[in-house]
Amino acid sequence: MPKYEIIIYWSADDAAFIAEVPELPGCAADGASYQEALSNAEIVIREWIETAKELGRDIPEPKGRLLFA
Repeated sequence: MPKYEIIIYWSADDAAFIAEVPELPGCAADGASYQEALSNAEIVIREWIETAKELGRDIPEPKGRLLFA
């Protein structure tokens, strides 16, 4: 699986950890624990890439550390 940066933070509003993948627009997951959010994000990344391939969309190459964070 490509190595995209995942940002994980606690959301009091959602009462869950949120995992965002900034390089893949709209790609995010959540979980009751940090580890669950990370695991769910890995699943969503694979699904995001599969869907992009099916739709013939470009898939960004992972850049590693975010330059704009």
